[in-house]
Amino acid sequence: MYRTHRQHSLLSSGGVPSFIGGLVVFVSAAFNAQAETWFDPAFFKDDPSMVADLSRFEKGQKITPGVYRVDIVLNQTIVDTRNVNFVEITPEKGIAACLTTESLDAMGVNTDAFPAFKQLDKQACVPLAEIIPDASVTFNVNKLRLEISVPQIAIKSNARGYVPPERWDEGINALLLGYSFSGANSIHSSADSDSGDSYFLNLNSGVNLGPWRLRNNSTWSRSSGQTSEWKNLSSYLQRAVIPLKGELTVGDDYTAGDFFDSVSFRGVQLASDDNMLPDSLKGFAPVVRGIAKSNAQITIKQNGYTIYQTYVSPGAFEISDLYSTSSSGDLLVEIKEADGSVNSYSVPFSSVPLLQRQGRIKYAVTLAKYRTNSNEQQESKFAQATLQWGGPWGTTWYGGGQYAEYYRAACLVWDLTLAISEQFRSMRPRRRVRWQTKANIKVSHIVFCMPKRSTNWALIFN
Repeated sequence: MYRTHRQHSLLSSGGVPSFIGGLVVFVSAAFNAQAETWFDPAFFKDDPSMVADLSRFEKGQKITPGVYRVDIVLNQTIVDTRNVNFVEITPEKGIAACLTTESLDAMGVNTDAFPAFKQLDKQACVPLAEIIPDASVTFNVNKLRLEISVPQIAIKSNARGYVPPERWDEGINALLLGYSFSGANSIHSSADSDSGDSYFLNLNSGVNLGPWRLRNNSTWSRSSGQTSEWKNLSSYLQRAVIPLKGELTVGDDYTAGDFFDSVSFRGVQLASDDNMLPDSLKGFAPVVRGIAKSNAQITIKQNGYTIYQTYVSPGAFEISDLYSTSSSGDLLVEIKEADGSVNSYSVPFSSVPLLQRQGRIKYAVTLAKYRTNSNEQQESKFAQATLQWGGPWGTTWYGGGQYAEYYRAACLVWDLTLAISEQFRSMRPRRRVRWQTKANIKVSHIVFCMPKRSTNWALIFN
């Protein structure tokens, strides 16, 4: 009974305050001990006055200002290993890596997209998190890794299949010759019918010298009773103009038939060349934009098929290198976050002829004379220029003009595919939310043309 009574007295009203009070004092002392770290200088040297100031380490700072050789990791990918200067920003903020505009640009950050970078000196330390939303910089001391995270939209991105122009090859110097020859010999038993021979030769020759390409197409024909005849069908000199993503042609060629009727000419033409673009930028495809809350997987589907998948960092993202598809149909964009939740929305898509991707410029300028094999047609001189520009929101502006001695024409066309679609779907464990509204408004063409002195208007809404 005595032991039972003593155990009961520990739980009585008289024993509780003293027990809890002692516990509170012990726990409080433990938390105070963990709040700040103190280094006893006597552990380093017998004379404490000879020990360096260690107070910065008591505040949780693990390094001192200076230059450290670190691995730079941008969005979970090592991009460089270099010496980085760490400086003390303020006593409150502590020590941070000094990242300059020049160094960030070299790492692949698209500093041109943020005007605040232009206001800073290129060698000044950049407060990255203050300029780019959702950006962060952390330093892993144990691994000497400087980990930088910025939204995908702030990264310089190359389209899939892109090859830098400095890696393009002009090819080898060469002589080219292609030919096709046919002939026949006819012998008739009847005295009234003539016997004879007939021959035809088609030659495609060329010379490759550096960036220049010389091409010629000629034919030769001969029949019994007639003299042989050489004909020069076409000759031209051509080379690529890489800075303009175009091709210069001098000689015989045809104008493009995208806008005006294609005609044969002899003269000079400078026109854009789609062969200089990667396959992922040819044709038309919409730009997909969105916001990821974490390191997320982006999946894009069309008509039930997955056509694109990538991973992005937290923040805004933009996907502009979707392959052009022959079929129309809204794009379903799914964002799978790090916690497993999936958000989805739709991007309307409907391809219209001559639509260009956002930012794409297609052009052609021709100064020549009309070329014809008919003696009844005049080879008049003319000038022609066309321009196509892919604007925002699925719009394309294109226009052109023709000028000759007896003919003038100008046209301006605006193609618009405007679709207003809002859809949100969130799938989380034990919760599903779906919301959708959709409306489509499509304007195929707004055309203004002016041939010679008359004015014709055509305004079409589909």
